Amino acid sequence: MIIVPCLLLLGMQMEYAIGISIMQMIFSSAFGSLINIFQKKLNIHDGVFVGLGGLIGAAFSGVIVDTLSSQILLLLFLLLSCISFYKYAFDVKTTANPTPPITNPFKQKVLMIIAGFLTGIFAVSLGVGGGLILAPILAYYLGFDSKKVVPISLFFIIFASVSGSISLAAHDLIDFQSGLIVGLSSMFGVACGIYLMNKVTLSNHRYALIGIYALSIILTLWKVTQSFDLSI
Repeated sequence: MIIVPCLLLLGMQMEYAIGISIMQMIFSSAFGSLINIFQKKLNIHDGVFVGLGGLIGAAFSGVIVDTLSSQILLLLFLLLSCISFYKYAFDVKTTANPTPPITNPFKQKVLMIIAGFLTGIFAVSLGVGGGLILAPILAYYLGFDSKKVVPISLFFIIFASVSGSISLAAHDLIDFQSGLIVGLSSMFGVACGIYLMNKVTLSNHRYALIGIYALSIILTLWKVTQSFDLSI
């Protein structure tokens, strides 16, 4: 949500902005997951099944990004940004009872793979991690509590980002030098983020996130307008 609009602002094409965003996720998600494992917050057994689905789904990202036009990708990214902004800005909560959690172990594992597969296809193709899509599925349909959802979602991104990077690279849609620079920088960002999370209040963190989504929408909307003006 941050990297793609910033790269667009720097004049990069949407396809390559997605490639760099996905490549940097390998570094940030792997580093963050190592911290979660060290702090015993991640259940690797559950994460592997979701990650396996993401590995398969993200493999189609190169074909999708190479096939769809920059304008369509921009509009889809803008839509996802708006949904994220609405979710956090208005703190929408459903009053309906969630679907009863799946308790059958085999069925749960199959659904975890499917959830990872679908998230991998759509999220990686737009250059985002996929937590926004995956977290509700894990929480409401598979019965995972919030403390497990975040580490599993981050672990899933390792599989999806590796597979997505390979797929995008096969279609010549990744600038490896830029991806490496952003990826290594993101590791320092993860460390700073973990430190800051222990210092700021939840309300201030929410306001910061709302501001980031708003900035993402403004930058993407500006790029969409510019893209359509050029096409006209």
